[in-house]
Amino acid sequence: MTSSWSSCRPTYGSWLNWIESEFAALRYFALNGTDHRSHGEQNAAIAAYIRWRNARAQPKTNFAPDSPIRTWTQYPAKAA
Repeated sequence: MTSSWSSCRPTYGSWLNWIESEFAALRYFALNGTDHRSHGEQNAAIAAYIRWRNARAQPKTNFAPDSPIRTWTQYPAKAA
């Protein structure tokens, strides 16, 4: 008996590459090598990193430049 495994992947998922690097940095700078005594202490470390990161954030440029979704203009008239 063979088993097969499939995964669902978004058609235009290049944004996942951007967000994964942000989570990796959060994990590295705020969580690795720590032993927080409470969830509140851990939340404070995460919040401190996010404040630091947001203060130095730069706009992302050339975000999926070849993706057809960048040029798609046929949006539904009544999108809610």
